[in-house]
Amino acid sequence: MKIDILTIFPEMFDGFLKTSIIKRAIENKKVKIKIHDIRKYSKDPHKKVDDYGYGGGKGMVLMPEPIFEAVDDIKTKDSKILLMTPQGIPYKQKTAYDLASQTHLIIICGHYEGFDERIRSLADIEISIGDYILTGGELPSMVITDSVVRLLEGVIDEESHLNDSFNNNLLDYPVYTKPVEYRGMKVPEVLLSGHHENIKKYRKEEALKKTRVRRPDLLEGDKNE
Repeated sequence: MKIDILTIFPEMFDGFLKTSIIKRAIENKKVKIKIHDIRKYSKDPHKKVDDYGYGGGKGMVLMPEPIFEAVDDIKTKDSKILLMTPQGIPYKQKTAYDLASQTHLIIICGHYEGFDERIRSLADIEISIGDYILTGGELPSMVITDSVVRLLEGVIDEESHLNDSFNNNLLDYPVYTKPVEYRGMKVPEVLLSGHHENIKKYRKEEALKKTRVRRPDLLEGDKNE
């Protein structure tokens, strides 16, 4: 897979690309990730990419021309273009799986007050990671990238993500490690029993219980699908 991210703050991705699973996935050639500075596509002598919005109002608006030029430069017939915006569809694990099946993702990071409305015409999908406002789309683009890359074949053990929260509309079951007892809190006996069927049953029951208490909406199904 190839992922191209368009941003006006490329330096924000330095640590992200050099850490943990993302770093290993790149080194093992499971994914190619390239950060593009939108300013390089500006025709303004000062590399300006934003201006005041027509009709008044506070805040600066990203201009369409540099972003269109950037997309034209890197887009292929296999590209799927994502626009990070709080007005997009809520991001779900199902969407992560859908994106992980793609060959090429282009992620556009908005910033400032927003982006020229015409930029929406570029997007195949608009995505929001939650009902709150951030200063830009850089952090959401990292969230999307991380959640997608870990699903790629050979990046992590498949069983690890098959048992993640939100698969089958359930939160993940509780997990424990050493020591067996800590400050009076003990690991459930069933996990120490070595009885695989009982452990499987326990985990399913606990996942259901946790979901019912913390996220009962998941058990009602996703009404947005």
